[in-house]
Amino acid sequence: MKKSIIILLLLAAVLAAAWYLRGKFTPADAPLTLYGNVDIRGVDLGFRVAGRLSEVLKDEGDAVKAGELLARIDPQPYIDELARADALVAAAVADQQLKRAGNRSEEVEQGRAALEESRLVARNAERAHLRHLGLVGRGGTSQQDLESAESARDEANQRVKLNEAKLKLLEVGFRAEEIAAADAAVAQAQAARASAALHLDDTQLKAPSAGIVLTRALEPGAILQAGASVISLSLEQPVWVRAYVHESELGRVPPGSQVLLTTDGRPGKPFHGKVGFVSPRAEFTPKSVETPELRTSLVYRLRIVVADSDGSLRQGMPVTVSLDPTPP
Repeated sequence: MKKSIIILLLLAAVLAAAWYLRGKFTPADAPLTLYGNVDIRGVDLGFRVAGRLSEVLKDEGDAVKAGELLARIDPQPYIDELARADALVAAAVADQQLKRAGNRSEEVEQGRAALEESRLVARNAERAHLRHLGLVGRGGTSQQDLESAESARDEANQRVKLNEAKLKLLEVGFRAEEIAAADAAVAQAQAARASAALHLDDTQLKAPSAGIVLTRALEPGAILQAGASVISLSLEQPVWVRAYVHESELGRVPPGSQVLLTTDGRPGKPFHGKVGFVSPRAEFTPKSVETPELRTSLVYRLRIVVADSDGSLRQGMPVTVSLDPTPP
Protein backbone atom coordinates (compact mmCIF):
# COMPACT_ATOMS: atom_id res chain seq x y z
CA MET A 1 0.00 0.00 0.00
CA LYS A 2 2.78 2.41 0.89
CA LYS A 3 4.65 1.49 -2.30
CA SER A 4 1.55 2.39 -4.37
CA ILE A 5 1.25 5.77 -2.68
CA ILE A 6 4.95 6.50 -3.33
CA ILE A 7 4.56 5.57 -7.00
CA LEU A 8 1.52 7.85 -7.36
CA LEU A 9 3.35 10.75 -5.73
CA LEU A 10 6.36 10.30 -8.03
CA LEU A 11 4.06 10.15 -11.06
CA ALA A 12 2.30 13.35 -9.98
CA ALA A 13 5.65 15.08 -9.51
CA VAL A 14 6.78 14.05 -12.98
CA LEU A 15 3.54 15.29 -14.54
CA ALA A 16 3.80 18.61 -12.70
CA ALA A 17 7.39 19.10 -13.84
CA ALA A 18 6.46 18.24 -17.41
CA TRP A 19 3.55 20.73 -17.28
CA TYR A 20 5.82 23.46 -15.86
CA LEU A 21 8.61 22.86 -18.38
CA ARG A 22 6.23 22.68 -21.33
CA GLY A 23 6.09 26.47 -21.67
CA LYS A 24 9.86 26.84 -21.24
CA PHE A 25 10.77 24.50 -24.06
CA THR A 26 8.14 25.41 -26.60
CA PRO A 27 9.50 25.14 -30.17
CA ALA A 28 10.33 28.50 -31.73
CA ASP A 29 8.00 27.89 -34.64
CA ALA A 30 5.01 26.91 -32.48
CA PRO A 31 2.00 29.27 -32.68
CA LEU A 32 2.25 32.05 -30.10
CA THR A 33 -0.75 32.36 -27.82
CA LEU A 34 -0.98 34.99 -25.09
CA TYR A 35 -3.68 35.85 -22.63
CA GLY A 36 -4.81 39.16 -21.27
CA ASN A 37 -7.72 41.40 -20.41
CA VAL A 38 -9.42 44.39 -21.98
CA ASP A 39 -8.33 47.70 -20.47
CA ILE A 40 -10.66 50.63 -21.20
CA ARG A 41 -9.81 54.06 -19.87
CA GLY A 42 -12.32 55.92 -17.76
CA VAL A 43 -12.59 59.50 -16.49
CA ASP A 44 -14.45 61.20 -13.65
CA LEU A 45 -15.90 64.47 -14.93
CA GLY A 46 -16.63 67.56 -12.86
CA PHE A 47 -16.93 71.34 -13.14
CA ARG A 48 -13.93 73.64 -12.75
CA VAL A 49 -16.16 76.17 -10.99
CA ALA A 50 -18.44 75.92 -7.97
CA GLY A 51 -22.19 76.42 -8.09
CA ARG A 52 -25.63 74.85 -7.95
CA LEU A 53 -26.21 71.89 -10.28
CA SER A 54 -29.19 72.88 -12.42
CA GLU A 55 -29.41 70.05 -14.94
CA VAL A 56 -28.01 66.56 -15.67
CA LEU A 57 -28.76 65.53 -19.23
CA LYS A 58 -27.39 61.97 -19.28
CA ASP A 59 -28.07 58.84 -17.27
CA GLU A 60 -26.11 55.68 -16.61
CA GLY A 61 -25.65 53.58 -19.72
CA ASP A 62 -26.19 56.45 -22.16
CA ALA A 63 -23.77 56.70 -25.07
CA VAL A 64 -22.29 60.16 -25.58
CA LYS A 65 -20.28 61.79 -28.34
CA ALA A 66 -17.20 63.96 -27.99
CA GLY A 67 -18.20 67.50 -27.04
CA GLU A 68 -21.77 66.54 -26.12
CA LEU A 69 -23.31 68.46 -23.20
CA LEU A 70 -23.67 66.28 -20.11
CA ALA A 71 -24.68 68.67 -17.32
CA ARG A 72 -24.70 72.33 -16.36
CA ILE A 73 -24.71 74.48 -13.25
CA ASP A 74 -26.61 77.74 -12.70
CA PRO A 75 -24.79 80.28 -14.90
CA GLN A 76 -26.32 83.51 -13.53
CA PRO A 77 -23.51 84.36 -11.05
CA TYR A 78 -20.98 83.97 -13.85
CA ILE A 79 -23.09 85.99 -16.29
CA ASP A 80 -23.02 88.83 -13.74
CA GLU A 81 -19.26 88.38 -13.28
CA LEU A 82 -18.76 88.70 -17.03
CA ALA A 83 -20.91 91.85 -17.16
CA ARG A 84 -18.79 93.47 -14.42
CA ALA A 85 -15.65 92.50 -16.30
CA ASP A 86 -17.01 94.11 -19.50
CA ALA A 87 -17.69 97.35 -17.61
CA LEU A 88 -14.15 97.39 -16.18
CA VAL A 89 -12.71 96.85 -19.65
CA ALA A 90 -14.76 99.75 -21.02
CA ALA A 91 -13.59 102.08 -18.21
CA ALA A 92 -9.95 101.09 -18.67
CA VAL A 93 -10.11 101.59 -22.44
CA ALA A 94 -11.70 105.03 -22.00
CA ASP A 95 -8.93 106.08 -19.59
CA GLN A 96 -6.31 104.74 -21.99
CA GLN A 97 -7.74 106.75 -24.87
CA LEU A 98 -7.80 109.85 -22.69
CA LYS A 99 -4.14 109.42 -21.74
CA ARG A 100 -3.07 108.78 -25.32
CA ALA A 101 -5.05 111.73 -26.75
CA GLY A 102 -3.71 114.19 -24.17
CA ASN A 103 -5.55 117.30 -22.93
CA ARG A 104 -8.27 118.96 -24.97
CA SER A 105 -7.51 122.19 -26.81
CA GLU A 106 -10.17 123.92 -24.72
CA GLU A 107 -8.29 123.04 -21.55
CA VAL A 108 -5.05 124.42 -23.03
CA GLU A 109 -6.78 127.69 -23.97
CA GLN A 110 -8.22 127.93 -20.50
CA GLY A 111 -4.73 127.55 -19.08
CA ARG A 112 -3.40 130.32 -21.33
CA ALA A 113 -6.21 132.63 -20.25
CA ALA A 114 -5.46 131.95 -16.60
CA LEU A 115 -1.79 132.73 -17.20
CA GLU A 116 -2.59 136.08 -18.91
CA GLU A 117 -4.92 137.01 -16.09
CA SER A 118 -2.27 136.29 -13.48
CA ARG A 119 0.29 138.34 -15.44
CA LEU A 120 -2.09 141.29 -15.54
CA VAL A 121 -2.61 141.05 -11.82
CA ALA A 122 1.17 140.89 -11.32
CA ARG A 123 1.71 144.07 -13.39
CA ASN A 124 -0.91 145.97 -11.39
CA ALA A 125 0.65 144.78 -8.17
CA GLU A 126 4.08 145.94 -9.36
CA ARG A 127 2.74 149.44 -10.19
CA ALA A 128 1.01 149.67 -6.81
CA HIS A 129 4.21 148.73 -5.07
CA LEU A 130 6.16 151.40 -6.97
CA ARG A 131 3.62 154.07 -6.02
CA HIS A 132 3.85 153.16 -2.35
CA LEU A 133 7.60 153.11 -2.58
CA GLY A 134 7.66 156.69 -3.98
CA LEU A 135 5.28 158.01 -1.36
CA VAL A 136 6.67 156.43 1.75
CA GLY A 137 9.63 158.88 1.97
CA ARG A 138 7.37 161.95 1.76
CA GLY A 139 4.80 160.68 4.24
CA GLY A 140 2.23 159.93 1.57
CA THR A 141 1.82 156.32 2.75
CA SER A 142 2.69 154.25 5.72
CA GLN A 143 5.33 151.58 6.02
CA GLN A 144 2.62 149.00 6.60
CA ASP A 145 0.92 149.85 3.29
CA LEU A 146 4.25 149.54 1.52
CA GLU A 147 4.80 146.10 3.01
CA SER A 148 1.30 145.05 2.01
CA ALA A 149 1.99 146.18 -1.55
CA GLU A 150 5.22 144.18 -1.61
CA SER A 151 3.39 141.05 -0.39
CA ALA A 152 0.70 141.49 -3.05
CA ARG A 153 3.37 141.89 -5.73
CA ASP A 154 5.24 138.76 -4.62
CA GLU A 155 2.02 136.74 -4.42
CA ALA A 156 1.02 137.79 -7.92
CA ASN A 157 4.43 136.85 -9.30
CA GLN A 158 4.22 133.41 -7.70
CA ARG A 159 0.75 132.90 -9.20
CA VAL A 160 2.22 133.73 -12.62
CA LYS A 161 4.87 131.02 -12.18
CA LEU A 162 2.22 128.54 -11.05
CA ASN A 163 0.01 129.20 -14.07
CA GLU A 164 3.02 128.95 -16.38
CA ALA A 165 3.77 125.49 -14.99
CA LYS A 166 0.11 124.42 -15.35
CA LEU A 167 0.02 125.58 -18.96
CA LYS A 168 3.20 123.67 -19.73
CA LEU A 169 1.69 120.48 -18.30
CA LEU A 170 -1.46 120.99 -20.36
CA GLU A 171 0.54 121.50 -23.54
CA VAL A 172 2.86 118.51 -22.96
CA GLY A 173 0.07 116.11 -22.02
CA PHE A 174 0.42 112.94 -19.96
CA ARG A 175 3.76 111.37 -19.17
CA ALA A 176 4.90 108.15 -20.84
CA GLU A 177 4.66 106.37 -17.50
CA GLU A 178 1.00 107.38 -17.13
CA ILE A 179 0.22 106.11 -20.62
CA ALA A 180 2.04 102.83 -19.85
CA ALA A 181 0.02 102.49 -16.64
CA ALA A 182 -3.20 103.01 -18.61
CA ASP A 183 -2.11 100.34 -21.12
CA ALA A 184 -1.39 97.93 -18.27
CA ALA A 185 -4.80 98.64 -16.73
CA VAL A 186 -6.46 97.74 -20.03
CA ALA A 187 -4.49 94.49 -20.27
CA GLN A 188 -5.42 93.61 -16.69
CA ALA A 189 -9.11 94.32 -17.30
CA GLN A 190 -9.07 92.25 -20.49
CA ALA A 191 -7.42 89.33 -18.67
CA ALA A 192 -10.08 89.51 -15.96
CA ARG A 193 -12.73 89.55 -18.67
CA ALA A 194 -11.23 86.45 -20.35
CA SER A 195 -11.19 84.67 -16.98
CA ALA A 196 -14.85 85.57 -16.39
CA ALA A 197 -15.77 84.29 -19.87
CA LEU A 198 -13.94 81.03 -19.15
CA HIS A 199 -15.79 80.64 -15.85
CA LEU A 200 -19.09 81.09 -17.66
CA ASP A 201 -18.11 78.49 -20.25
CA ASP A 202 -17.13 76.10 -17.46
CA THR A 203 -20.72 76.05 -16.20
CA GLN A 204 -21.34 73.49 -18.97
CA LEU A 205 -19.90 69.99 -18.57
CA LYS A 206 -19.07 68.37 -21.91
CA ALA A 207 -17.77 64.94 -22.81
CA PRO A 208 -14.04 64.97 -23.63
CA SER A 209 -14.51 62.05 -26.05
CA ALA A 210 -17.05 59.42 -27.04
CA GLY A 211 -17.97 56.90 -24.38
CA ILE A 212 -20.58 55.36 -22.09
CA VAL A 213 -21.87 56.95 -18.87
CA LEU A 214 -20.94 54.62 -16.01
CA THR A 215 -22.04 56.65 -12.99
CA ARG A 216 -24.35 59.60 -12.41
CA ALA A 217 -23.13 60.74 -9.02
CA LEU A 218 -25.27 63.85 -8.33
CA GLU A 219 -28.73 65.21 -9.08
CA PRO A 220 -29.97 68.74 -9.91
CA GLY A 221 -30.07 71.07 -6.92
CA ALA A 222 -26.83 69.85 -5.40
CA ILE A 223 -24.32 72.53 -4.38
CA LEU A 224 -20.97 71.67 -5.88
CA GLN A 225 -17.43 72.59 -5.04
CA ALA A 226 -15.03 72.95 -7.95
CA GLY A 227 -13.72 69.56 -9.06
CA ALA A 228 -16.50 67.44 -7.51
CA SER A 229 -17.22 64.34 -9.61
CA VAL A 230 -20.62 64.49 -11.33
CA ILE A 231 -20.42 61.84 -14.07
CA SER A 232 -18.04 58.93 -14.65
CA LEU A 233 -17.42 58.10 -18.29
CA SER A 234 -15.96 54.99 -19.89
CA LEU A 235 -14.11 56.07 -23.02
CA GLU A 236 -14.60 54.31 -26.34
CA GLN A 237 -11.11 55.15 -27.53
CA PRO A 238 -8.49 54.03 -26.98
CA VAL A 239 -9.32 50.38 -26.21
CA TRP A 240 -6.31 48.44 -25.00
CA VAL A 241 -5.55 44.87 -24.06
CA ARG A 242 -3.08 44.00 -21.31
CA ALA A 243 -1.32 40.75 -22.12
CA TYR A 244 1.76 39.02 -20.73
CA VAL A 245 4.55 37.20 -22.50
CA HIS A 246 7.25 34.87 -21.17
CA GLU A 247 10.86 35.94 -21.53
CA SER A 248 11.59 33.15 -24.01
CA GLU A 249 8.88 34.48 -26.32
CA LEU A 250 9.57 38.17 -25.82
CA GLY A 251 11.40 38.55 -29.13
CA ARG A 252 8.36 37.33 -31.08
CA VAL A 253 6.18 40.31 -30.17
CA PRO A 254 8.22 43.52 -30.58
CA PRO A 255 6.40 46.88 -30.60
CA GLY A 256 4.44 47.26 -33.82
CA SER A 257 3.59 43.55 -34.17
CA GLN A 258 0.16 42.87 -35.67
CA VAL A 259 -2.00 40.52 -33.56
CA LEU A 260 -5.44 38.95 -33.52
CA LEU A 261 -7.63 39.27 -30.40
CA THR A 262 -10.28 36.63 -29.72
CA THR A 263 -12.99 36.71 -27.05
CA ASP A 264 -15.29 33.97 -25.85
CA GLY A 265 -18.29 35.90 -27.16
CA ARG A 266 -17.13 35.86 -30.80
CA PRO A 267 -14.48 33.16 -31.24
CA GLY A 268 -14.68 33.15 -35.02
CA LYS A 269 -14.46 36.92 -35.47
CA PRO A 270 -11.21 38.22 -34.02
CA PHE A 271 -10.38 41.86 -33.49
CA HIS A 272 -7.19 43.30 -34.91
CA GLY A 273 -4.58 45.07 -32.86
CA LYS A 274 -0.98 46.19 -32.69
CA VAL A 275 1.55 45.90 -29.91
CA GLY A 276 2.15 49.44 -28.77
CA PHE A 277 4.24 48.97 -25.64
CA VAL A 278 6.43 46.28 -24.09
CA SER A 279 7.32 46.79 -20.45
CA PRO A 280 11.07 46.88 -19.74
CA ARG A 281 10.45 45.39 -16.29
CA ALA A 282 9.55 41.80 -15.47
CA GLU A 283 6.68 41.01 -13.11
CA PHE A 284 4.60 38.11 -11.88
CA THR A 285 1.58 37.31 -14.02
CA PRO A 286 -1.69 38.52 -12.43
CA LYS A 287 -4.04 35.77 -11.28
CA SER A 288 -6.73 37.09 -13.64
CA VAL A 289 -4.80 35.81 -16.67
CA GLU A 290 -5.86 32.25 -17.54
CA THR A 291 -2.38 30.81 -18.07
CA PRO A 292 -1.74 28.25 -15.30
CA GLU A 293 1.80 27.48 -16.42
CA LEU A 294 2.83 31.15 -16.22
CA ARG A 295 1.07 32.21 -13.05
CA THR A 296 4.20 31.83 -10.96
CA SER A 297 6.66 32.88 -13.69
CA LEU A 298 8.18 36.24 -14.42
CA VAL A 299 6.66 37.75 -17.55
CA TYR A 300 6.61 41.08 -19.42
CA ARG A 301 3.51 43.16 -19.83
CA LEU A 302 2.30 44.15 -23.30
CA ARG A 303 -0.09 46.91 -24.19
CA ILE A 304 -2.00 46.10 -27.37
CA VAL A 305 -4.02 48.82 -29.09
CA VAL A 306 -7.27 47.50 -30.58
CA ALA A 307 -7.75 48.92 -34.06
CA ASP A 308 -11.34 47.89 -34.83
CA SER A 309 -13.22 47.86 -31.55
CA ASP A 310 -16.97 47.89 -32.15
CA GLY A 311 -18.09 48.66 -28.61
CA SER A 312 -18.55 45.02 -27.58
CA LEU A 313 -15.30 44.88 -25.62
CA ARG A 314 -15.82 45.53 -21.93
CA GLN A 315 -13.46 46.38 -19.10
CA GLY A 316 -11.69 43.28 -17.75
CA MET A 317 -12.97 40.93 -20.48
CA PRO A 318 -10.52 38.01 -21.01
CA VAL A 319 -8.86 37.99 -24.43
CA THR A 320 -6.71 35.46 -26.29
CA VAL A 321 -3.91 37.01 -28.33
CA SER A 322 -2.21 35.41 -31.34
CA LEU A 323 0.09 36.73 -34.04
CA ASP A 324 -1.68 37.96 -37.17
CA PRO A 325 -0.57 35.62 -40.02
CA THR A 326 -1.55 38.14 -42.70
CA PRO A 327 0.98 40.86 -43.70
CA PRO A 328 0.21 44.38 -42.38
